[in-house]
Amino acid sequence: MSAPATSPAQAPANSRSRVLVASLIGTTIEFYDFYIYATAAVLVFPSLFFPNSDPTTALLSSFAVFGAAMVARPIGAVVFGHLGDRLGRKGTLVASLLTMGIATFLIGVLPTYEQAGWIATALLVLMRLAQGFALGGEWSGAALVATENAPKNKRALYGTFPQLGAPLGFIIGNGLFLIIGALLPSSAGADPSQPSEAFLSWGWRIPFLFSAVMVVIGLWVRMRLVEAPVFSKTREAGLVRKLPLATVFRSHWRQLLLGTFFMLATYVLFYLMTTFSLSYGRTATDAAVPGLGYSYTTFVLMMIFGVLFFAVFTLVSGPLADKYGRRATLIWVTAAILVFGLVWVPLIGMGTLGVVLWLVLGFTLMGMTFGPMGALLPELFPTSVRYTGSGISYNVSSILGAAVAPFIAVALWEAADGSPWLVGVYLSSMALLTLISLLIGKETKDIALDEGETPAGSGTTADRDEAPASPVAP
Repeated sequence: MSAPATSPAQAPANSRSRVLVASLIGTTIEFYDFYIYATAAVLVFPSLFFPNSDPTTALLSSFAVFGAAMVARPIGAVVFGHLGDRLGRKGTLVASLLTMGIATFLIGVLPTYEQAGWIATALLVLMRLAQGFALGGEWSGAALVATENAPKNKRALYGTFPQLGAPLGFIIGNGLFLIIGALLPSSAGADPSQPSEAFLSWGWRIPFLFSAVMVVIGLWVRMRLVEAPVFSKTREAGLVRKLPLATVFRSHWRQLLLGTFFMLATYVLFYLMTTFSLSYGRTATDAAVPGLGYSYTTFVLMMIFGVLFFAVFTLVSGPLADKYGRRATLIWVTAAILVFGLVWVPLIGMGTLGVVLWLVLGFTLMGMTFGPMGALLPELFPTSVRYTGSGISYNVSSILGAAVAPFIAVALWEAADGSPWLVGVYLSSMALLTLISLLIGKETKDIALDEGETPAGSGTTADRDEAPASPVAP
């Protein structure tokens, strides 16, 4: 049976433009904050917060702090997911954005190791954990704003808008670092790949302080939202769960596992192309662990060119996932990621043209795999636990993928004496795990998001028993 026609009283109260802008602007700000940290983790934090280590150890220490935020993300997903499923999406999204904005601003005013010793490093770790905690609640809330307000046959398209925040945040964050670097260039005779004294002293702080302006804009947009009819109906019917986390683990553990592995290849590719590649691209060819030897400005411009493809193909993936299905689209894309990881060395060996092609292909695949996730993960769970379930899957995958990816990549790069071939094999291995999970899972594009629908891919007795009654027939 199909769901009854929507009455005027049930019509979405949020306009299409409000939904798309609110889901896009928050994730743009959140990813901007994350990217400027990732850039600083490569460019300045090793010398400012870990000055007593050799360059490789300092970089690994900086990446370890970067990865610490990924550990905090599942905690944020549980806390914000509980609030979002119990109290509503709007207030929770405002809280996550405020938390991220405050933590990012405070990084911009931190003392360095030279000024405060280990206290400076400890404060950096604390702020980084706060960033991860906030992002743990941001993505799933933004994805729910988009998909729960979307027409059923356009959920994947709407779901690409919060995903689009990733490339936009990258372009804004790294573009700002480029501008500051151009205004504060290295002195004559200095290594052009290294930041200037002025940049190390105060220039790096500007992007972190600027985030406050973006947060104010994001808060203004989100305060104008109203709850989606899907959640309002659930709350009015008394179907809100007292402990969404317990329900998810008791009755939807299979979706949690599948969702986590659905995201694994995406996360590994994401952080290899944005964080590891910046280290690899900037390292001198005659270093102890050689890299590509590009200047910071040159390589970031090349990355920004690649990220344009990330943005375009994030949007392209939505209509494809709506037409052919999330699972079918992602199976083909994940297989392509697996192959891509095996051709890193031949591509990079072609010189600058090959490096640009490597970046373009990597970011194109990133857009194609990241875009459909905005609809796929929320569709795995019923309304009463959707914020919690999708958030945990998304963020637990960040530990398995993103938290360790830069660290493992640097270790493999060093083990291969400067060649990236082991890093590519690592990416292919993670893509294989994701491909297996997609083959096990089921299609979700035709399910209804109303509370009574049993999510695709569940199918267990516990899933059917846990789903509350609804006038919509399963």
